This record gives sequence, structure tokens and C-alpha cells, in this order.
Amino acid sequence: MKKLRIYILLLVLVSLAACSKSFLDTEDVTTATEQNFYKTPNDAFKALVGVYDGLQTVWNGGVSLPIASEILSDNAFGGTGNSDGFGYQMIDEFDKLRSPSDQSLYGDNWSAYYKAIYRANMLLTHLDQVDWKGSENLRPVYESEARFIRAYLYFDMVRLWGNIPLLSKPTTDNVPQASPDSVYKLITDDLVFAANNLPAVNYPGQPVATHGRVTKWAAESLIGRVYLYYTGYYGKTDLVGAVSKQQALAYLENVITNGGFGLVEKFASLWPAASLDDYVGEDNKETVFAIKYTYTSDYNGNADGNYWLVMNGLRGQSVFPYGMGWGGSPVNARLWNAYAANDTRRKATMISIADEGLAFTNSKDQREYTGYYMKKYTPLVDAAGNSLAVKMGGTNFMIGQYQDYVSIRYADVLLMAAELGSPNAQQYFDNVRKRAFGDGFVQLPVNQANIINERRLEFAGEGIRYWDLLRQGIAAAAAAIAETTTVKNGDVNTTKTIQAGKITETKGLSQIPYSQVTLSNGVLKQNAGW
Repeated sequence: MKKLRIYILLLVLVSLAACSKSFLDTEDVTTATEQNFYKTPNDAFKALVGVYDGLQTVWNGGVSLPIASEILSDNAFGGTGNSDGFGYQMIDEFDKLRSPSDQSLYGDNWSAYYKAIYRANMLLTHLDQVDWKGSENLRPVYESEARFIRAYLYFDMVRLWGNIPLLSKPTTDNVPQASPDSVYKLITDDLVFAANNLPAVNYPGQPVATHGRVTKWAAESLIGRVYLYYTGYYGKTDLVGAVSKQQALAYLENVITNGGFGLVEKFASLWPAASLDDYVGEDNKETVFAIKYTYTSDYNGNADGNYWLVMNGLRGQSVFPYGMGWGGSPVNARLWNAYAANDTRRKATMISIADEGLAFTNSKDQREYTGYYMKKYTPLVDAAGNSLAVKMGGTNFMIGQYQDYVSIRYADVLLMAAELGSPNAQQYFDNVRKRAFGDGFVQLPVNQANIINERRLEFAGEGIRYWDLLRQGIAAAAAAIAETTTVKNGDVNTTKTIQAGKITETKGLSQIPYSQVTLSNGVLKQNAGW
């Protein structure tokens, strides 16, 4: 699935809005159209590739969710350059007055998400048009993959914006926002369908050529994540009446028992920048679901690269092995200090300029400099300072980053199952911590507070912490995130304040792009506090 853009030109031709027919209309037999394209299983597969491509490119513009999620949490601040606009500070401080010119900061993301959903809806509404004879087993698989991706996209959006239009069929209508319950009902239905209809091929038996494609285990794991967030944030006992706590746990236990996954022995070896000599590689036994990237992006329509990785890079300077980037999410020193000294995850998760003795001299160009950067997802260079992405053949380091985004790791499945009350909760909890501490492991009791803290230490930099905070309640999230501290803007000590009241006022939701509110002629309503 590394070459998801193979069929994009064809997809553009076939993903056209339907036109009304008259007696003068004839079927175009020389050009791929909505009417004549969806005929064979191969046509359906090409469209499915386009759905994956839609998922792959939703963060190519605007603000990527993995980056925004860290900035919104207590893990990182909103950085970028000292002379840049204040959009990232607006995100970090939940305050639209921080950057009045950035009222459509998420505009590209909003559009990209709905374009990706349009692709999924186009395929799903044309499945009956395909002649599946001889390939009947493929239909539920393709439908499951498309529905999982649609659910994944909507879950991103409903968490970020809360109140969004719900489109389950291709349309260009000006649709008002749906209730969150309606969105979660579609998400749940899609994921349950995928979990029930994808084959139970475990990790060791999954063909290499299918790595990156949705599996039964990915669907079951995401049900657990959706259940925990929805019931926590909205104060519910089940997932829109469709999935109970016991059922959510059963899905996770099935992944643990039958998925064939395991914890990689050394935590640092999960991440390229933390393990130059012993990186275990992509699609390892801990990867339940990843969004795939490669270095082949260019400015001629190929967009397979990880565009957002550079936001984590050292501001404007490469220091082997770390490549330069834009310093978009400087790590909060509180995160560094949250780790025990013998927790191997600390140095694998973060770059510490001082502790690693790095000759970084460009802090003068960094806003909200703390001396710490995210390591898990960061550009890399060789000893001569050459971008590894460019050396592999990438057009440039900005769009050619190739590291996959591992959205769901097996460690997450273990901790979710423990949180939901598995009989093996202590064992699952201990397994994650034993890897982190090795011979220094000391058992802690498995309880809600310890699990949430462990999740912070395990998944820092992976875009999970903020949502874990919100599902503890808005007040608890606000208390954890709010602070007054000192950072450096252009090497000048500056007071940084994040107010709890701003977080509670917005209910932790982000700003709907004002460009979309305007285009809707007021049909879309802005979120409170924005």
C-alpha cells in the first residue's frame, strides 16, 4: 500500500457527481464515468485505493491531527518560528484573539477530510453496480475497508470539532451539523461491520503486500478507542446503544488472543530516530494499524509523503542524526520531568538538546523554545547533514518524509483492555511497564489513575494524550493543561499562560474554519468560545 496514488488520475475521472439523465443522454463508452466505471472487482479495488489515498493525504495541508493533538495537550506548546504568525499559539491557548488572522487555520484539513469521505461514499454507494460473480468474497472486504476509513475520518473530525455535517452518501448539498450521537452511530456501525466481515488473518500470516490495509484487528481495536472516548467525554455508559463496555472489552481481548501481535522487545527500536542501528522497521509485530507514507512525493500530483513530520524537526537546523524542521511542537519540560530517570521511554520519546550535548544554535529563531523536541516522529539526516528522505529519492525534505504514522499499537490495545476491566488487567499493565523499565521494573497497582498516567508516558508524541485527558472530563483536562511558565521566544525569556477557563469555555473543541461557516451562508454554527 506504499503506492496508493497509482490510480488517482483514474479516480479523479470517476469520482464525478451524478448528472440527471434525459432521453438524449447516452453512456460514454470511451471515458471512465460514474455510470460505466464500477463494473468489475478490479474497478472497485481501484476506487478503494483512492479511499486509502484520501486518508493518507488529509494532513498534507493545514494542521495535522498528530501535531495538533500534542499541542492541545500538556505534552507540547505551539511553537514554529519566532517571526511566524501566532496560529499555533492560538491552538495551544484555546484563544481566537491570540491570532485573529488565523480564523481558518484548519480550513485545508476540513476540506481534505470531506474529500476523503466523498471517495469512501462513492465506492460504498456503487458496490451494487459491480459484477461480483466469481469474487463474491471480495465485496464484504472492500466494503469493510472503506467503512473503516470513513469511520476513522469521522472520529478524527468529531473529536476535533464536535459538531460537523454527517454525509453518508455523495452530495454537494449545504448540510447542517448533525448531533454527535448521529456521527458516533455511523462510526460504530461502520466499525462493527468491518470487525464482523474482515477475515481473521493474524499478524504473522498477513501477506507483506497487504501491510497498511485495514484488518479485523484494526477495526476491533478502534472500537475500543471510540468506546472509551465517547463514554468518557459525553458521560455515557455505552456506545450509542450499540456497544456495551463488555462488548468493547471482548473486541480488544480478541485482538490480544487471536491477532498474533506482541510487544517489540525494546521500546526505542520502535522509532527510527531513537534506534539508528536496531530499528525494527515498519509493520512490525506491534503495529495494529498504520497510515503509510513513502518518499516519492513531488509537486506534480504525487503526494505519498509524510508532510507533517517536519513540524517536529529542530527549528531550521540539522544536528546529526536529527533533521531540520519547523519546531512546531516544542516539548513541555513537564513531560520530560514526568518520566522516572530509569524509564527508557523518556530518551526514546524526546530529544533533549542539553542531555544529548547537541550543537543546536538556532534557538534564536524558535518560538516557545524549551530545549526539548519530539523524537518519535522527526526528520533524519546522515552524518554529513544530508536528508535521508532526499537521499532515498525524495524531491525535498519537506514533502518526502517516509515514516509511517502508527495510529494503533499493540501496547494501546493492552492498556485499553486493562482500563475496561479485563481479568488480565494487571498482567497487561505490567507487560507494558516491564518493557519500559527492564530490570528496574517495580509493580504498580492497576487502576484508572495509573493507567492514564502510563498512557501518557507510553504514547507521548503519538497524538493520543489530549483525547485521554478530555475523556476524563473537561474540568480535569483543563486542570491538567493549564499553566503559567517561562519559555524562550527568540532566546528571550517570556511568560507563557494557558488558562483553564478558555479550555472549559470551548469544551475542548477546536475552531471550525470561518471560511466554511461563510461558504455555508450561516448553516454551519461556530463552536462556543471561538
